[in-house]
Amino acid sequence: MKKKLFIFSNEKVFTDENKFFCDNLDLKSTPEGLNKKFEVNLLGRRSYRKRSHEIKLKKIKVFNNIFSYLREVKKACKNPDSKFLIISITPYTFVVSLLIKILGKKPIIYLRSDGYGEYKAILGKIGSVIYHFMFSISCAISHLISCRDYILRGKKGKIISPSQLDSVWLRQPKNMEIKNFRLLYVGRLRVEKGIYSLSEIIRNKRDISLTIVGDEKESTHKINQSNIKVLPTQNNKSKLIKYYDDHNIFILPSYTEGHPMVLLESLARRRPVIIFDEIKHVKGDKKGIFVSKRNFLSFLGTLNNIKKNYKKIQKEMKKNKLPTNKEFIDNFVKCIEDFK
Repeated sequence: MKKKLFIFSNEKVFTDENKFFCDNLDLKSTPEGLNKKFEVNLLGRRSYRKRSHEIKLKKIKVFNNIFSYLREVKKACKNPDSKFLIISITPYTFVVSLLIKILGKKPIIYLRSDGYGEYKAILGKIGSVIYHFMFSISCAISHLISCRDYILRGKKGKIISPSQLDSVWLRQPKNMEIKNFRLLYVGRLRVEKGIYSLSEIIRNKRDISLTIVGDEKESTHKINQSNIKVLPTQNNKSKLIKYYDDHNIFILPSYTEGHPMVLLESLARRRPVIIFDEIKHVKGDKKGIFVSKRNFLSFLGTLNNIKKNYKKIQKEMKKNKLPTNKEFIDNFVKCIEDFK
């Protein structure tokens, strides 16, 4: 008989005729993968806007407010011999972790990104202070799993490598050459993702086009430039792969990232990646990732360097050893089971 695993998330989930949808692909694929080993019960916040990815789990509950959410947390903690996994530290999940501890359980917190950087990008210096308060207390009462060692800030925890890659992603990619720069960004339209900063860098640059896959109706800013095309979030794998294959360079302009899976997707399709200084740590030992300053002259120099050496770069990218989703889920299961 499978052990119960309760997963608590701050992500918003849309319901429609007993089906559940989210925008963050990780919130779909990770619980679904863990459900092969555990009896997963997923808890999230209710959304009134339709989301992109259907979560194929039998046991999902969404809540309108923190009070109904916490009542369900209290009920979940009555289950003996169960595990409690919290995805990311937010004000919502911080309160959840405190309640779980008060009720005599020890939660597991999965840190997917650097909250210090994210909160600072959104709220300024006060954001880092707020996150530090939540992070310090959460770490003291929880087991930790992270996608990067530096995110743990010296705390004891297990490291895993998230991935959505499978045999379809790793098939022979379509050949592409560079005449004009056809850039692709896949992700949310958020200030901390650096997409608005990038739009200013390439404003009025006719030989540089950018396709953004990840439009959200609730985005507070809109992008209206002749060289930028904004498309909805794509939940069809084949169509998403085609976006990568139809562009020649992938751009990840974020101010903060932990272990961006879009980077792995781009490397799998052998499309060179440009990142900025703030997240140069994500490069690691991977071939085909280039670091630029966040200004046009540096960015243009990086683009021209890639154009000049495109075939050579793609050849080097074949040497990359990329983690698969199966390896990620197997390691995640082992980490959870190791915590007593």
